[in-house]
Amino acid sequence: MNTDITPAIQHDLSKQCFFLFVDGQRCVLDYTLQDHFMTITHTGVPDALGGRGLAAQLTKFALEHARAQHWKVIPRCSYAAVYIQRHAEYATLVA
Repeated sequence: MNTDITPAIQHDLSKQCFFLFVDGQRCVLDYTLQDHFMTITHTGVPDALGGRGLAAQLTKFALEHARAQHWKVIPRCSYAAVYIQRHAEYATLVA
Protein backbone atom coordinates (compact mmCIF):
# COMPACT_ATOMS: atom_id res chain seq x y z
CA MET A 1 0.00 0.00 0.00
CA ASN A 2 1.39 3.36 -0.97
CA THR A 3 0.82 5.79 1.88
CA ASP A 4 2.45 8.68 0.02
CA ILE A 5 -0.85 9.53 -1.68
CA THR A 6 -3.01 9.10 1.42
CA PRO A 7 -4.42 12.30 2.90
CA ALA A 8 -2.99 13.25 6.27
CA ILE A 9 -4.65 11.78 9.32
CA GLN A 10 -5.64 14.43 11.83
CA HIS A 11 -6.14 14.14 15.58
CA ASP A 12 -8.87 16.07 17.37
CA LEU A 13 -8.04 15.69 21.05
CA SER A 14 -11.10 17.65 22.18
CA LYS A 15 -13.44 15.28 20.29
CA GLN A 16 -11.23 12.25 20.98
CA CYS A 17 -10.91 11.04 17.43
CA PHE A 18 -8.52 10.55 14.55
CA PHE A 19 -9.89 11.29 11.10
CA LEU A 20 -9.17 11.93 7.46
CA PHE A 21 -11.16 12.94 4.43
CA VAL A 22 -11.03 10.96 1.21
CA ASP A 23 -13.08 11.99 -1.82
CA GLY A 24 -14.96 14.41 0.43
CA GLN A 25 -16.01 11.68 2.87
CA ARG A 26 -14.91 11.42 6.49
CA CYS A 27 -13.23 8.32 7.89
CA VAL A 28 -12.88 8.23 11.67
CA LEU A 29 -11.54 6.33 14.66
CA ASP A 30 -13.22 7.36 17.92
CA TYR A 31 -11.80 6.78 21.36
CA THR A 32 -12.15 7.81 24.97
CA LEU A 33 -9.23 8.64 27.21
CA GLN A 34 -9.13 8.19 30.94
CA ASP A 35 -6.03 7.89 33.15
CA HIS A 36 -3.70 7.06 30.24
CA PHE A 37 -6.06 4.37 28.95
CA MET A 38 -7.25 4.91 25.39
CA THR A 39 -10.41 2.94 24.69
CA ILE A 40 -10.97 2.61 20.94
CA THR A 41 -14.75 2.66 20.58
CA HIS A 42 -15.42 2.89 16.85
CA THR A 43 -13.73 2.82 13.48
CA GLY A 44 -15.81 4.04 10.57
CA VAL A 45 -15.16 4.19 6.85
CA PRO A 46 -17.98 4.96 4.39
CA ASP A 47 -18.93 1.95 2.25
CA ALA A 48 -17.87 3.79 -0.91
CA LEU A 49 -14.31 3.95 0.44
CA GLY A 50 -14.12 0.38 1.68
CA GLY A 51 -11.26 -1.85 0.66
CA ARG A 52 -8.65 0.91 0.51
CA GLY A 53 -7.03 0.14 3.86
CA LEU A 54 -8.21 3.39 5.42
CA ALA A 55 -9.44 1.81 8.65
CA ALA A 56 -6.06 0.08 8.99
CA GLN A 57 -4.24 3.38 8.48
CA LEU A 58 -6.37 5.11 11.10
CA THR A 59 -5.88 2.26 13.56
CA LYS A 60 -2.13 2.13 13.05
CA PHE A 61 -1.89 5.91 13.46
CA ALA A 62 -3.93 5.79 16.69
CA LEU A 63 -1.83 2.95 18.09
CA GLU A 64 1.41 4.73 17.25
CA HIS A 65 0.05 7.85 18.95
CA ALA A 66 -0.88 5.82 22.03
CA ARG A 67 2.61 4.33 22.11
CA ALA A 68 4.23 7.77 21.87
CA GLN A 69 2.04 9.05 24.72
CA HIS A 70 2.71 5.94 26.86
CA TRP A 71 -1.00 5.13 26.89
CA LYS A 72 -2.44 1.66 27.26
CA VAL A 73 -5.12 0.63 24.75
CA ILE A 74 -8.47 -1.04 25.29
CA PRO A 75 -9.80 -2.15 21.87
CA ARG A 76 -13.61 -2.13 22.34
CA CYS A 77 -14.07 -1.71 18.59
CA SER A 78 -14.03 -5.12 16.90
CA TYR A 79 -11.96 -3.81 13.99
CA ALA A 80 -9.26 -2.45 16.30
CA ALA A 81 -9.20 -5.70 18.29
CA VAL A 82 -8.66 -7.78 15.15
CA TYR A 83 -6.05 -5.32 13.87
CA ILE A 84 -4.04 -5.70 17.07
CA GLN A 85 -4.34 -9.50 16.90
CA ARG A 86 -2.93 -9.41 13.36
CA HIS A 87 -0.14 -6.97 14.23
CA ALA A 88 1.73 -8.44 17.19
CA GLU A 89 3.94 -5.35 17.50
CA TYR A 90 1.00 -3.63 19.24
CA ALA A 91 0.18 -6.42 21.70
CA THR A 92 2.20 -4.74 24.47
CA LEU A 93 -0.10 -1.70 24.30
CA VAL A 94 -3.21 -3.67 25.24
CA ALA A 95 -4.39 -3.06 28.79
